[in-house]
Amino acid sequence: MQLDFSIFNPKARALIGLDISSSAVKMVELAGNGKDGYRVERYTIEVLPKDVVSDGNIVNLEAAAESVKRAWKRLATSARDVALALPAAAVITKKIIVPAGQREEELEFLVESEANQYIPFALDEVNLDFQVLGLAPSSPDEIEVLIAASRKEKVEDRVAVAEAAGLKALVMDVESYAVLSAFELIEKQLPDGGKGKIIALVDVGANVMNLTVLRNGQQLYAREQAFGGNQLTQDVARQYGMSFEEAEAAKRSNNLPDNYEAELQRPFVEGMALEVSRALQFFFTSTQFNQVDHIVLAGGCAVIPGADEVVASRTQINTVVANPFADMLLSDRVRAKSLLADASSLMVACGLALRRFDE
Repeated sequence: MQLDFSIFNPKARALIGLDISSSAVKMVELAGNGKDGYRVERYTIEVLPKDVVSDGNIVNLEAAAESVKRAWKRLATSARDVALALPAAAVITKKIIVPAGQREEELEFLVESEANQYIPFALDEVNLDFQVLGLAPSSPDEIEVLIAASRKEKVEDRVAVAEAAGLKALVMDVESYAVLSAFELIEKQLPDGGKGKIIALVDVGANVMNLTVLRNGQQLYAREQAFGGNQLTQDVARQYGMSFEEAEAAKRSNNLPDNYEAELQRPFVEGMALEVSRALQFFFTSTQFNQVDHIVLAGGCAVIPGADEVVASRTQINTVVANPFADMLLSDRVRAKSLLADASSLMVACGLALRRFDE
């Protein structure tokens, strides 16, 4: 018989993945389910008022904290520990190679002196962290270390929002890394687990579209383009005389006039497919690669009905909608149909919730 005391097992402590994106606060709580399996305990999405977050920066801390608090109440959990993430643009990362077999303090000293060379701010203005990735590919006597640095205020803003909502920030990750953690679960669903295949992960959010091209979990290429769901929301607001917030709510609840699909939604999806195709062309012309085997669509725009088909037909590449929860059990608090509709926009929150199971 196995007893599961939180006191002795830090992994057993519930941790909420909290993603503060430009359009919404998203929360996911996962639990372990036997060997390597997970169960979705609960999740929620709380739409943010416009301009609370801009370019990844929290502009209105009070409004953000209010939204986080509302989301947490709706989540109906006793857990208060959260894992948060910074946008990739707010973090400088660098891989360095150092001699193996060093003590923690020696490693810290090395990382700091290395960081001094390439961080354009004084070290007392930044939060610095590092992670040993493993043996260096070139030599067994050396290890590869990933250094991540961010301006202190960027970290402090997110921590302050969590604290003002009555929560405790335990983990600070980077959005792009959190997405890759969730992506690993999706890759397993592809034929042969996606082994050796070139996979384009296309995340279309409210304002930007991010393309990350991967093979065997290694990033080959990344690009960001200004294109996102807010364009569609603005079109809806203009066409039907609504405020931006009303248009966003109507779009999410699919509560729009009959002509919406043909006149606004379809042209937007066509435009999205064109942007995906353009982004892939940039990948082909700036690398030695000339093909992609699978496209995985993520972000709020991925679940627009027919989006995957339109992208597949324009690019002629097998296209699937991201669902990191596909192989997970669901608690009776989670409605399968709602989760399926929201899954592609919960990539960051899911990746952050997975931090609970880190070794």
